[in-house]
Amino acid sequence: MDMSVSIKVFFVLNIFLTVSWAFEPITTGLAVGVGVTASALLAGFNHFKCNVVECCDSNWFIPNITGLRSSLQDRLHGQHLVVDTVAKAVKGHIRNKNPNKALVLSFHGWTGGGKNFVSKMIAENLFVKGMQSRHVHLFVATLHFPHKDKVETYKDQLREWIKGNTSDCPHSIFVFDEMDKLPEGLLDAIKPYIDHYPEINGVDYRKTIFILLSNTAGNAITQRALQYWQEGKKREEISLKEMDELILQGAFNEKGGLWHSSLIEKNLIDVFIPFLPLERQHVKLCIRDDFVAKGHTVTEEVVSKVADELQYGPGDLKLYSKSGCKRVSQKVDLIMEEVSQTIEEIKR
Repeated sequence: MDMSVSIKVFFVLNIFLTVSWAFEPITTGLAVGVGVTASALLAGFNHFKCNVVECCDSNWFIPNITGLRSSLQDRLHGQHLVVDTVAKAVKGHIRNKNPNKALVLSFHGWTGGGKNFVSKMIAENLFVKGMQSRHVHLFVATLHFPHKDKVETYKDQLREWIKGNTSDCPHSIFVFDEMDKLPEGLLDAIKPYIDHYPEINGVDYRKTIFILLSNTAGNAITQRALQYWQEGKKREEISLKEMDELILQGAFNEKGGLWHSSLIEKNLIDVFIPFLPLERQHVKLCIRDDFVAKGHTVTEEVVSKVADELQYGPGDLKLYSKSGCKRVSQKVDLIMEEVSQTIEEIKR
């Protein structure tokens, strides 16, 4: 049923209620009857509306934790610490009908490791419309908070945005990208909303999810992964526990959104999750996924050709992709365009 029908029903209901309330009640019974009828009609309209327009109800908020874990296992490559940790954290938070606080996940690592990709998976497996949902809010530091001298103004705007949208939907998701470029001190504005308060001015924030994305501690994470490789150890042997302190120190001491932040001092970030640098073998898996998603035939030759287009480091080791899988899709398009041109030339 299209939106025009919904709007017509709304106006009919409005007219009915206006006419009903325009008359003086002859008896108490009549007044109560009109009130009950109006309430029933309004409830019916709200139910009808939420079948057409996105609401924060079971039609649109449909947590699929099994789907989330499957997506992470099948589509995210080279990130063993992310798969299990994210799935468990989101599952525990969603299944708890009365959580103690909002869930705060902090993703750290080099560009292209999958931080935005995982945020997208979380949104897709909680809300029907995924990242396009009106209850999923993405903030990009250089876009939404570009001026360091306007921190106080940004703080006020951020508080109002979080309050208004959480009032509308208790399960709202707030994603902060480019945390390392965020004006220092700005993120302290969200502290009350992720702390252990049952409510603040009548609003309960404990079912919300905050996801922080940052390159902070990326070099330290890469150095640890490199150390394992040099010692002949598998990267899958790296534990979350040993990376936790590494990230904690980096996030707190490196300039950026979490520099000397009260969020860290007060232990309000639930999990620091490292995204390891991606090796060539992981990048090739991303390339295969992109070819399949675009309906192209996949061969080892063409996958290797795309992989060769990327830059690797550190130094002469050339072990890790400097851009992870971030530039894969564009490189696939470029290679396939070259292939198409070659075929056209042969046909001539």
